[in-house]
Amino acid sequence: MRLARIRLRDGRVVVARVDGDTAVPLAEEQSGFMADAVRDLIAAGTDPVSLEPVAPAVALDDVTLLSPLAAPQKIVCIGLNYADHIRETGLDAPTVPLAFVKTAHCLTGPYDTVEVPHGVTEQLDWEAELAIVIGRTARHVTPETAMDHVFGYTVANDLSARDAQFADGQWFRGKNFDDFCPLGPWIVTADDIADPHALAISARVNGETVQDSSTKEMIFGVGEVIAYLSRFMTLHPGDVIATGTPHGVGMGRTPQLWLADGDVVEAEVEGIGVLRTPLRIARPTREDRA
Repeated sequence: MRLARIRLRDGRVVVARVDGDTAVPLAEEQSGFMADAVRDLIAAGTDPVSLEPVAPAVALDDVTLLSPLAAPQKIVCIGLNYADHIRETGLDAPTVPLAFVKTAHCLTGPYDTVEVPHGVTEQLDWEAELAIVIGRTARHVTPETAMDHVFGYTVANDLSARDAQFADGQWFRGKNFDDFCPLGPWIVTADDIADPHALAISARVNGETVQDSSTKEMIFGVGEVIAYLSRFMTLHPGDVIATGTPHGVGMGRTPQLWLADGDVVEAEVEGIGVLRTPLRIARPTREDRA
């Protein structure tokens, strides 16, 4: 099943089942700080199949697809988790998953424009990633049982300001600009992904393929990542884990390639879908030029 958050033409935000080019509204999201109908549905253990529609089906072209999660308790990202990415960076492979966080303010919809203020970065990079959505609370689970805690999968683009990332000695600032985590276009439930470790993953910049790999290149698989994180943090329903990116990022190319104003990045994972992210980098203001 494909489960999405959508905004209807009347302004309501709903959880919807996506069938082909049609969305079937299943539950309405209440307004308010940290509202997230998909997170709440997952946390309640509700099987989306059991829900009756709350409104007539609508064409996807007539709604706005939003980030499938608005306010997960946490977004954990795994760095340097693809063998081919390790080879292009020349870095040593980690012996345990290398984890860092993005906060919910980074989330943006699957087709939203990301606006970057002038002068904050000159090294804007892309990272297409398979993202896990946690379905059941996980604490001290084993790699063998960890897969039972997966609700589904989605696509993430871990946008990164490399100059900020490496200037600070840690990665938080460079990874946490506003809207630096496009997510979606929906969640595909785990029962529809036969093997998350055998999916094609790619990225395109202005239509040119820059990343072309497979999740089989992951060093730490889905179960290993969940089990490792659960040793020191409780994973809650609706939490997102971005599992890393393959080779082909701008930082790893010769010469290096950075995103510019007007560029469009498409991140795709087989069996899930495509994120399409136009970039708008602000021009210098009169004060900037002074």
